[in-house]
Amino acid sequence: MAVCRVVKNDNYSVMSNYHLKDKTISLKAIGLLSKVLSLPENWDYSITGLVSICKEQETTIETTLKELKEHRYLKVNKFLPNQTKSGRFEYEYIFYEFPYNLPELETH
Repeated sequence: MAVCRVVKNDNYSVMSNYHLKDKTISLKAIGLLSKVLSLPENWDYSITGLVSICKEQETTIETTLKELKEHRYLKVNKFLPNQTKSGRFEYEYIFYEFPYNLPELETH
């Protein structure tokens, strides 16, 4: 029998295990979602921001975000230039620990 020991010091995150056990999403999506959930709320949630803290390049981050959207762990709101202070297109990323509108979670 194998023994696995984990040394826990400090600077760790607490998050739901739901996405970690979800067999419908890739390990890449699990990892990116875990990384995002460990970041502070005021962090730069953009593709450029994510690329800056990941080994993966922009296209990989984009396809992984697309997977998270398809599995309802992410919603992206796009704001037109006339809706923003900067006068440019802006995006709001909303990440979920559980897929939103998940039927078995709505009754709890």
